[in-house]
Amino acid sequence: MLHGTGKTSCLTVARCLLGSIPPMMPSGLDTERAGAIKGTLKKDRARQPGDDYHADKGITYIMSRAFVFPGQGSQAVGMGKELADAFPVARAVFQEVDEALSQNLSQLMFDGPESELTLTANAQPALMAVSLAVTRVLESEGGFALTDKCDLVAGHSLGEYSALAAAGTFGIADAARLLKTRGQAMQAAVPVGIGAMAALLGLSFDETVAVAEAAAQGDVCAAANDNADGQVVVSGHKAAVERAMELAKEKGAKRAILLPVSAPFHCSLMQPAADAMAVALSQVTMRNPNKPLVANVTAQKVADAEEIRDLLIQQVCGTVRWRESVLYMKTQGVTDLVEIGAGKVLSGMVRRIDKDMTGSAINGPADIEAFLAAL
Repeated sequence: MLHGTGKTSCLTVARCLLGSIPPMMPSGLDTERAGAIKGTLKKDRARQPGDDYHADKGITYIMSRAFVFPGQGSQAVGMGKELADAFPVARAVFQEVDEALSQNLSQLMFDGPESELTLTANAQPALMAVSLAVTRVLESEGGFALTDKCDLVAGHSLGEYSALAAAGTFGIADAARLLKTRGQAMQAAVPVGIGAMAALLGLSFDETVAVAEAAAQGDVCAAANDNADGQVVVSGHKAAVERAMELAKEKGAKRAILLPVSAPFHCSLMQPAADAMAVALSQVTMRNPNKPLVANVTAQKVADAEEIRDLLIQQVCGTVRWRESVLYMKTQGVTDLVEIGAGKVLSGMVRRIDKDMTGSAINGPADIEAFLAAL
């Protein structure tokens, strides 16, 4: 089950697109966490793969950090409002997005209705806007570029666009327009009711791939999101996804949950959307990121803008290899993942993927203050 209760809310189920929320979710960067982070920043080199990290034993290597950016499922009415009320630089981000889209998206974010905010064409640019508002406030209040305080960036699905905007690959306005196009194209690629997605809990990624292949039977059924150990999402034709759910239970899955989504994301049925994004991305100037991106489709770092452009196109139909991405970041010496933007889904999954890593989230003014105090 996704929470420590016997019930699963619609919102919780939707967040299966990113990963479950453990019972003991980190609540941003609290005082204890801030002190722990500050206490690790003492020695003159970053932790290397294979180093044994025990702060209580006096081994205090410099923490290597990655900033990560959330994807769809983390949206909520009211997100970003506290930032906009407190910081002019955050208000400027929301205004820039509104103007780029010729839409009062910020009002929808702040006041709802939820039914409109959750539409993928709205949720995608809205989540990016919150992530970039947090980014700009951190930079303004801290007096640094965000990428000066990390070694890698990554994002879950649409979060890659947020990560790339934060790393300077393209501007906020371009990111907003790209994500609006992406959301519209993904929604239009498959008629409502034809596709589906389901979270299979308790099977490994390889077991889920085998289940999806067996369930296809001439239809499309594929592993869409490899989120964490024992939590993989499948996507494809509705009948095939339903077959996969039954097969998964026969193979020992703890649960198989049909997700309340309007389209089967991250499978080959999204090819029309990938084609639309190829056109949209070809019209945007992209720069090499200031820090490498760990790409969803390869779970490897990349720093070349043209290669990133191609990977963003592949990502529309490809598997989001999040679990592998986090493990890859560990091999690069990363010890701490800091989630930038709405929600705490990615930071909440970190220790499910690797117990030696830490995760925290920066959502609002209090989190920003704690993070800056820890530097």
